[in-house]
Formats: sequence, C-alpha cells, structure tokens
Amino acid sequence: MKERVLVSWSGGKDSSMALYEIQKTGQYEIVALVTTVTDGYDRISMHGVRRSLLERQVESLGLPLHTIHLSMNATNEEYESKMKAALEEYRRNGVQTVVFGDIFLEDIRRYREDFLSKIGMKGAFPIWRRDTNELARTFITMGFKAIVVCVDTKVLDRSFAGQMIEEEFLRRLPPGVDPCGENGEFHSFVFDGPIFTRPVTFTIGETVLRDSFCFRDLVPA
Repeated sequence: MKERVLVSWSGGKDSSMALYEIQKTGQYEIVALVTTVTDGYDRISMHGVRRSLLERQVESLGLPLHTIHLSMNATNEEYESKMKAALEEYRRNGVQTVVFGDIFLEDIRRYREDFLSKIGMKGAFPIWRRDTNELARTFITMGFKAIVVCVDTKVLDRSFAGQMIEEEFLRRLPPGVDPCGENGEFHSFVFDGPIFTRPVTFTIGETVLRDSFCFRDLVPA
C-alpha cells in the first residue's frame, strides 16, 4: 500500500523537484498540495503568484489543491494556527507525512519537524543535501521551465525578476547567491516540465517593489 502524503507547495522549482522525486518512486499517494494564499492580494504567500495561475498549475499536475488563507501581514501565530487546523484534519484521515522542498537550511527543517511533531506528523525532505549547483542544472536539463517571480534586491538586482531559469541565468548569478535561491534570494513559478500534462500559459506583467522585494507579475493567458 502506498503511503499517503501531503506536499508543501509553493509553485516554485524546489517544491516541483521534491514532487518529482517522490512521484518517481511510485511509493506515495499524494493526497493534496498545500499552499498558503494571502487574502486581499489573492496570491501565493511570499512568491506573489496569482491564485488563478496556481490553480491552472495544479490542474496540469492532476493533483488536488488545499489552500490555506492568510490575512495580509499575517503573524507567525496566525500561520501556525491555520496550518495546524488544516494538517490535523488530514492526520485524522490517516495522513502522517508532509513533503518539503528544503535543501540545506537546518533551522527551517528543525522548525518544520518540531511543528509537525506537536500534531503527531512527520516531515519528508526528498532533495535534502543535494548540491544546489547540480540540482539547478538537473532541473533545467530534465525539461522543467520556470520564471523568476520575486527577488530580494538586497542581494540580487531587480533585473533578474521576470527572467527564465536557464543556463544563462545561472551563469549570471553573482557570487554568493545560491543557484536554487535557497537563502531566499529569489522565488520562481514552474509552468512546464515532466510532471505537467501541459504548459501553464501566461504573459509577463508589471513590476512591483514592496520593501526590499521586487515582484514580477504573471498574467494568465
């Protein structure tokens, strides 16, 4: 019998690679992709991608979506409360594991594991400790397609927002910027690849600056 799992889903390349890795084993039943959406903006929290594009994305993946709605400027307490309520419902229905696309941030992994242990669940990290140079290039060579939707302008020039993640993109990254953006340097939206039944189409919209973050809007096409 396959293990039933949830996948923490941002819509970006790391969660896509984590999903790919667990799917190829054939050992898991993916009950739902879990994504936080910020009300008011109606966009994926942190990444800023429109919910309508998220829905098209998961439709192409052929998987159920569970959205957790957060208020604008949500506190960590609100996040934990709403996440706990959602996960407990799945746990009562026999789901014990949540899959994450984390790569090397020990404090983030420890936070997730501690949080899940309080509700009797555990985390799985299928791309943990993968070399991020290798992982980024594998993502490209496997045929995944992604666009940068947000950059932290403290570490990366705003011109990177709206660029496709390709070999040239990786070559142009400044020294010290992780090629997978694991330190939060940039976030992405994956719109095609081996786990998709068809591409998610969009046009590139306006650029929005919010604090130190530069968002590039994607408009469904």
